[in-house]
Amino acid sequence: MLADLAKEGHAPTAKKLAENIERIDVLGQRLMSAFAARNAPNPGVEGPGPDLFMTATSAFMKNLSEHPSRMIETQVTFWAETLTNYARAQQALIAGKLTAPKDDTPADRRFSNPLWQSHPYFNLIKKQYLTNARALRDAADELDLPDKVARRRIDWLTNQIVDMMAPTNFLASNPDALEKAIETEGESLVRGLENLVRDVELNGGEMIVSLADRQAFSVGDNIGTAPGTVVHRAPLYELIQYAPSTEKAHALPLVIFPPWINKFYILDLKPQNSMIRWLVDQGQTLFVVSWKNPDASFADVGMEEYIAAYLEVMDKVLELTDQKKLNAVGYCIAGTTLSLTLSLLEQRGDDRVNSATLFTALTDFSDQGEFTAFLQNDFVSGIGEEVQRHGLLRARLMSRTMSFLRANDLVWGPAIRSYMMGESPPAFDLLFWNGDGTNLPGKMAMQYLRELCQKNAFATDGFDLSGHRLHLSDVKVPLCAIACETDHIAPWKDSWRGVANMGSKDKTFILSQSGHIAGIVNPPSKKKYGHYVSDDDFRSDHTTWRETSTFHEGSWWPRWGAWLQERSGDLLDARDPGQGIEPAPGRYVHERAS
Repeated sequence: MLADLAKEGHAPTAKKLAENIERIDVLGQRLMSAFAARNAPNPGVEGPGPDLFMTATSAFMKNLSEHPSRMIETQVTFWAETLTNYARAQQALIAGKLTAPKDDTPADRRFSNPLWQSHPYFNLIKKQYLTNARALRDAADELDLPDKVARRRIDWLTNQIVDMMAPTNFLASNPDALEKAIETEGESLVRGLENLVRDVELNGGEMIVSLADRQAFSVGDNIGTAPGTVVHRAPLYELIQYAPSTEKAHALPLVIFPPWINKFYILDLKPQNSMIRWLVDQGQTLFVVSWKNPDASFADVGMEEYIAAYLEVMDKVLELTDQKKLNAVGYCIAGTTLSLTLSLLEQRGDDRVNSATLFTALTDFSDQGEFTAFLQNDFVSGIGEEVQRHGLLRARLMSRTMSFLRANDLVWGPAIRSYMMGESPPAFDLLFWNGDGTNLPGKMAMQYLRELCQKNAFATDGFDLSGHRLHLSDVKVPLCAIACETDHIAPWKDSWRGVANMGSKDKTFILSQSGHIAGIVNPPSKKKYGHYVSDDDFRSDHTTWRETSTFHEGSWWPRWGAWLQERSGDLLDARDPGQGIEPAPGRYVHERAS
């Protein structure tokens, strides 16, 4: 066949086709080898356990027996709509014009290609997909389920199926991918296979799509570049003191505890959006913790060790600055742990923390929100099996789990661009950071999931640690809490509820626009997202707080900066951290999860 193409004057095409076939053969072998390297799958983390399916089946059979007419009506409606879709597409084809019938379906960015509207074939596929999706969701809605947990889990699973079956996820029904393949004479599909092989090889046989170009950024070179010094190193963390940018700085030091499920340089991506640089410019003597990326040798490290690390960090900061008090910040899980530490300090009569700030931190887990699907016994027990096997809750499992909370944005969309369109991952610093995940020590992960998330011990009976039973009400230092309006990891109303139950008399709550990351990394120079404050604060409930709040344009950073400044003491000559152990960002931040 290739010889025939060459004779007919298609030698360049024949040569390219031959090269692509050879590349596909090699890539196919690499792909099979990469898949073979995958560990035996753990059913406990691959999907819901049998109890959920039994619950759904029982609810379906109950509906069928008690409301047969409703079930029949649903089926008739579905098939009537399906036949209508088909008939209209047929009429368009019979007319001899490749023009789709009138389309009044809602806008959806997955279907932005004009062919979804104009071509009868693609228009039929789209309409039938939307019909199927609606039918699935209606069927799920009609199930009489025993409780709110089952309802949330069924709805989540239904939405996962709907998103997975979108026609854009398949080559034969994705006009963008087909057009690109024709335009590039198949080169886009070969590049897509190369991208797929790369991702499977990088992730030990797991198919996890790369969200960003790994080669575009280097921590300490073009991101995470704020000048500073590693002034202390321990097995679990490095302590970085940042160089002052002002002649005078506040007496009381500020220490930030970032989450250890990601790396601290989210606060120092680029100079123009670096919270670390901004705080130094405000005259803060700033320390930031860089957590160790644990391996299996950390399997027995628990919440006790992390809280002990908090206390060690505070001791070191006070020693280096010759102060008796400091201000502390905890972000996400580090804010949860800071709250536990504050409770412990209160019970010990230790007043070293002058004020605390919580970024998107949960301390009351009575409403599990979008994580309901992942916080039930079947999935948590599956994680327990992973921990027994590896000693860790591995970064790639966490990354995959988090991604499916926003599957279209973080799974299917990137997979289409990478594997079908053959596009390289973008050089986007935030997505690069998102892909630079960390492992969690096994003991700590199970304590967090079982005691804090499932039992909600800190907000109810108390969290037992180091001979103390810790309660939310023990947290009594002045507090400022920042939550984010569209945060799906730490919903703002749940953050608000936790702070409301703390014992502090001096509490401020700020609600930023946007989500878990963009709402926090929101520098004043961008003027992108605004924020809400309310005089009501914690006198009633979160609904009243929101109704009485006032919107303010621009970042919340200056408002918090003023709050912090009032609690940071007098201005002194700025402290130079010296050479210390090594320059920031230190050594631990470069360790990648295996």
